[in-house]
Amino acid sequence: MTQLAALPLTSTPRRERTFAWEDPRAAARAGAALSGIEYLRAIATGALPQPPIGMALGMRLTQVSEGRAVFECTPDETHFNLIGTVHGGLAATLIDSATGCAIYSTLGLGDRWTTVNLSVDYLAGLDEHSGPIRCEANVVRVGGTIAIADARVLDGRGALVARGSTTCLVRRAR
Repeated sequence: MTQLAALPLTSTPRRERTFAWEDPRAAARAGAALSGIEYLRAIATGALPQPPIGMALGMRLTQVSEGRAVFECTPDETHFNLIGTVHGGLAATLIDSATGCAIYSTLGLGDRWTTVNLSVDYLAGLDEHSGPIRCEANVVRVGGTIAIADARVLDGRGALVARGSTTCLVRRAR
């Protein structure tokens, strides 16, 4: 067993990262008066703020149309796992966010959704040189209570690095 004191550690300056976000409850209240696509367009254009999870991970909703949502993120060392590569949770979060928003873009005023299943296939690793990554999601089907969407995560060169799908429970406004 290797002793921790014997491991060669480099002496580098400590890194810090700070970020700011708007009150997510205020944005949600503003969004309650909008259809799903109207709310998402307001976020994508900056009329309403990105959610705090996006600020924390450096991801943002950049495009939305009915049945489609696109998120972007540039991986860096703040996304690293313990072996020095980007944690798979980043791609999973992008897929969950993009597929959920693709579904939400088809819902009406007061309708809501929640993920009940998320499936992710990792096809290649990501690191700080992967460039801006893009997650493109498209609705497969939206029914009365169940919705399904698929997504692809592409690296900065356009190579497919992950794919996934979600099943969401839809709650219609009364």
